[in-house]
Amino acid sequence: MPLVTVRQLLDAGVHFGHQTRRWNPKMRRFILGERNGIYLIDLHKTLAGIEAGYAYVRDLVANGGIILFVGTKKQTQGPIADYAEACNMPFVNQRWLGGMLTNFQTVSGRVKRMQELVAMQRAGDFEGMPKREALRHSRELEKLQRNLGGIAQLDRLPDAIFVIDTKKEHIAVTEANKLGLPVVAVVDTNCDPDCIDFVIPGNDDAIRAGALLCRVIADAVVEGRWIRANRPAPAPTQRNGASPKDKAEPAEATGAASESAEATGAASESAEATGAASGSAEATGAASESAEATGAASESAETPAPASIAATPPVEMAATDETPPVEAAPVEAAPESPESPESPEPAPAVAASEASA
Repeated sequence: MPLVTVRQLLDAGVHFGHQTRRWNPKMRRFILGERNGIYLIDLHKTLAGIEAGYAYVRDLVANGGIILFVGTKKQTQGPIADYAEACNMPFVNQRWLGGMLTNFQTVSGRVKRMQELVAMQRAGDFEGMPKREALRHSRELEKLQRNLGGIAQLDRLPDAIFVIDTKKEHIAVTEANKLGLPVVAVVDTNCDPDCIDFVIPGNDDAIRAGALLCRVIADAVVEGRWIRANRPAPAPTQRNGASPKDKAEPAEATGAASESAEATGAASESAEATGAASGSAEATGAASESAEATGAASESAETPAPASIAATPPVEMAATDETPPVEAAPVEAAPESPESPESPEPAPAVAASEASA
């Protein structure tokens, strides 16, 4: 939805300029034509200027900026004060005091004086003073409120100014340009657009035109504050500029590395334990083999080695007349066997000895 329509601009009389004999040639690019000796402003360029000024004011306020409303003509005093108070912004609608921007320190001192007089009046100090002194303080307070009442809450220089009729408010525009403050202004056909940052070509003499353009800027202020209030909070940063999220990632990587190192250590310990277990098993096997060898040795010690039959000399029998001597038949030596430790006795020799007896 557009901010304003061409029909609204036509109804407010924004397209009317000044007489053809009172114009500034620099405004030629914003003039559509002339009718009955009056220049007509191109409303399409007015809409483009409104959109540019609206976007700038909205972003400025969204970032915490302050814009000062300025309009001291009788046709714009009411709209300037009403819409500035509605969006809680400072304004000047009575008289632009020279140095209000360039000599802001002195102006701030007068504002403090005004606030002191207001506090005295609320406390009832004027009633206890002599009549002439109370009257003098009352007049001083009235004058300060008339000229500085709109900037009573302005504690620093504004970030930009919005001006209606830059020809009448040329002092404010000059001071803003000297300080480098952006100027958003309604520029008529008799004004100089070169010293304005955001030009809104339009009629600066009609009451309805001034009220419509003031409403647009006030809406931009309200929208900017809404954006600032609903903007997500930025992530907190550390002193070195790194966010906690950036800090957490290296920490997680370090933790993962430490866990990996622990897992590697556990694996190495498990491998060592496995090696120790295998070594123990080997030692146990060696011990069992040693025990078997020891048992075999003990059995070998208990069992006498079998005597060699071939090495045993034959038994000689006494010769008699009746029985001839019988020689024992040679017996081959039997192979040694651990299962038969006892050697067989020579049976023929035993038989011969019994026969001899």
